[in-house]
Amino acid sequence: MKFGIDRLLADAALRAPLEGRRVALVAHPASVTQSLQHSLDALIAAGVNVTSAFGPQHGLKGDKQDNMVETADALDPIYGIPVFSLYGEVRRPSARMMDSADVFLFDLQDLGCRIYTFVTTLLYLLEAASGTGKAVWVLDRPNPAGRPIEGTTLLPGFESFVGAGPMPMRHGLTLGEMGHWFVRHFNLDVDYRVIGMDGWRLNEAPGFGWPQDRLWINPSPNAANLNMARAYAGTVMLEGTTLSEGRGTTRPLEVLFGAPDVSASAVLAEMQAISPAWLSGCALRECWFEPTFHKHQKTLCNALMIHAEGGFYDHQGFRPWRLQALAFKAIRRLYPDYPIWRDFPYEYEFDRLAIDVINGGPALREWVDDAAAAPDDLDRLATRDEAAWRDEVRDLLLY
Repeated sequence: MKFGIDRLLADAALRAPLEGRRVALVAHPASVTQSLQHSLDALIAAGVNVTSAFGPQHGLKGDKQDNMVETADALDPIYGIPVFSLYGEVRRPSARMMDSADVFLFDLQDLGCRIYTFVTTLLYLLEAASGTGKAVWVLDRPNPAGRPIEGTTLLPGFESFVGAGPMPMRHGLTLGEMGHWFVRHFNLDVDYRVIGMDGWRLNEAPGFGWPQDRLWINPSPNAANLNMARAYAGTVMLEGTTLSEGRGTTRPLEVLFGAPDVSASAVLAEMQAISPAWLSGCALRECWFEPTFHKHQKTLCNALMIHAEGGFYDHQGFRPWRLQALAFKAIRRLYPDYPIWRDFPYEYEFDRLAIDVINGGPALREWVDDAAAAPDDLDRLATRDEAAWRDEVRDLLLY
């Protein structure tokens, strides 16, 4: 199969509209061709007049490990072009940045989750280009989590850098498709196009969205493999808690939790008692780790490892958002006074709890903390929102 960048490079007719125009590239370490050449090098080698580059969160080189660790603007040492940071002094492209090009090629690998900030970076770029005559092209890449949709819809007033608009946590779109939704939903006046993929088999095993003939390259430092990409729409919620998401280990964001004062086996038993159906589609394994940095640094933690892979994985049955919510519910029942929710700033949001910023509203947190709330209560809210989103984007699907 071919990703958008591969098709653009292979087809002179697709590149023809770029002739005589200044081109910018939004990229990160996973922005590579089928031969593993970085898109910046490949485009310049193909004769495209690249006049600037942009790096999202974690930087063009992907060297910034944690959230709220900014990247500075720089000059590319090989090509001498400016490399602008969209996770530094600004997150929205400034007028000076937009003046650096006529066409902006957006070539980021996404994880299919609302909170992954590359989604919001695309919106901010489209908004900056709206009404200016600038063009934005998405060089499309797979959604490794596939088409399944899950989670409650972000509420009005809860927009943030990890919440671009009213969509569920797991949105089921490629970034090319998401761009079409942004243009329509926000009524943007922008020359937008998608260089689509060729041969993306999104419903076929074993990849179910990720082609098995393409290597996985971390789009961000903690996105190490396909298992993480599948689990992320649930495990990312740990960033809003005092529980470890596995940062400081070799398998971050592939655990339901890690903590020195929580029994993983007891939590798993409680999860099975509360809602065994929400554990389907994967295997859970008790494990131990000692983070080298971040939460519970250098402290032995008990954890539950998620295996949404191999023979344990059921693409339709696996629901990571519900699975993670269930883990929180079990911890709350077993340890009623446990300080689950972190109260320090998250992604530049200082006035709201991080878990509410992540979920785009308080519903999940309130469900966890309400001793009388049952699984059907949360399921009812999410099922309604998932169906509404599925209907809203059906006409935008390109594959």
